[in-house]
Amino acid sequence: MPASTSSAPGRPRTNLDATVFAAALRSVHNLGYAGATMDRIAAEAGVAKTTLYRRWPSKGALITDCLVDALGPAPLDGAGTDEIVASAIHWVAAKIGEPGVGGAFAGVFVDAVSDPALREVLSTRLQDPYRLALQDVLGEPEHRVLFVIDVIVGTLLHRMGMTGKPMADADVAELVEMIRRVLR
Repeated sequence: MPASTSSAPGRPRTNLDATVFAAALRSVHNLGYAGATMDRIAAEAGVAKTTLYRRWPSKGALITDCLVDALGPAPLDGAGTDEIVASAIHWVAAKIGEPGVGGAFAGVFVDAVSDPALREVLSTRLQDPYRLALQDVLGEPEHRVLFVIDVIVGTLLHRMGMTGKPMADADVAELVEMIRRVLR
């Protein structure tokens, strides 16, 4: 009898994260953050809920990793601080405007208010890599970079929450100018 060449039983795991992340963003976009339960995300992804919980201990941890994936590395290129700041702000504004991303951001932040473990996940997995990159490229101390991140992301999410739409390009340009003044 020839040796078996089949892989391990069960669903293939290649691209599982990408499938789950896309399902999570679709669920948030279609149902809102509260409606995008682990059950619904699992169903949308075509996996068992236990598959999700084996990889992520909570919806907040899943959404945080989803956001890390959706955002990717920040474009911190430019001839100087003004160009770097402008490209980074336009980039994050566009990302927050993508379907599900703004809702995922806002929802996970609300959950983190009363969940210290989720705050730690958000801080270490999502905020710290961007903070460190910005500190390095801008030559600014941690407290100033954290303030800039708070102002930018808070402003963009506030606008999304108040209007249901991403911030208009003209307002993003004003936000860029405001942050440039803070960093001068």
